[in-house]
Amino acid sequence: MALRSVTLGTQLRRRLIRIGGGVLLVLGALLVLGTERAVVAYRTVLAQHGGEVVDLGHALDARSGLEGRMVHLVGAPRVVESPYDADFGQQVATPVLTRHVAMFQWRELKLGNQTTYELDWADTPQDSSRFQQPAGHHNPGMFPLARAQFLASKVMLGPYVLNAALVRALPGSEPVPVDTHALPANMAATFVAHAGALVTSSHPGAPGLGDLRVSWTAVPAQEVSVLARVVGEQLVAVPNAANGVGYEVNVGDSSLLEMRPDMAGAPSVPWLRRLLALLLAVAGAAFVGWRAGARPDARLAVGGGLLAWGAFAVVPWLGASVGIALAWIVLALAGAVLLGWRWRASRVG
Repeated sequence: MALRSVTLGTQLRRRLIRIGGGVLLVLGALLVLGTERAVVAYRTVLAQHGGEVVDLGHALDARSGLEGRMVHLVGAPRVVESPYDADFGQQVATPVLTRHVAMFQWRELKLGNQTTYELDWADTPQDSSRFQQPAGHHNPGMFPLARAQFLASKVMLGPYVLNAALVRALPGSEPVPVDTHALPANMAATFVAHAGALVTSSHPGAPGLGDLRVSWTAVPAQEVSVLARVVGEQLVAVPNAANGVGYEVNVGDSSLLEMRPDMAGAPSVPWLRRLLALLLAVAGAAFVGWRAGARPDARLAVGGGLLAWGAFAVVPWLGASVGIALAWIVLALAGAVLLGWRWRASRVG
């Protein structure tokens, strides 16, 4: 009776140890699976935005080792070479100068079943041939002058020159007063200044059909936050970024996480978590194969741990990276080889 009691106790202890080993094995597998999922997700975010970002903030001094890397900078762009509208002789110390052109034209207004017409400024030609009542509402047609945008040839943020895409992305707009003294003779004879713009009307307060109005706006001087890639002395957009943009420009002092909140998900100490997962899996495999009075079987422990570790770790990488997926498969196969070796040895024994 006593011997039977001891045998039952041994069997119960063996089962509990094996159950505990199974729990450790599952914990290790789930830990490495979660770790690799987080790493793959973070790599996907980086690919969308052009890579990992060096957060320089307000540190606008030149630094080495940043070539080809994404940086986050905050500061006020400095215009070195101002844009120039040669047609009107207008030059303004701004990153972007935009010329706006409008014509005084007939416009068709529809409200329910009623159609009315009014003369007003419009920045695009109004095709009067498509009006419901074109008679008496004929518009001149195409504009003799076009809207245009002029970029400063050199705009700097700290030690870097912003390339054209980033200059165009600088936000904001404010009206620019006309410098009548800079007008070429032909434009000075054609236009008169009125309400911050140039108009062709002989009576600026009462324009007539076909009169033109030309005005300018500029990007204001203000603090901006920029995400872009360093190439030589320039900040440029990342080519072929997954999000189709490759840069970002915000007004004011925006932190990196405010501009890229998805980057907050960077996995912490992934290699330490991988190592812990492997140790749990190896310990679990050792306990699953535990036998009373026998020495732990290293081939069973390491082989079983490697197989579970690699098999679960490879799942997130399937379709994400062939090279990394193959590396995990090799590790899992190494575990399977060790298990096969151990099984063969036990059969021979």
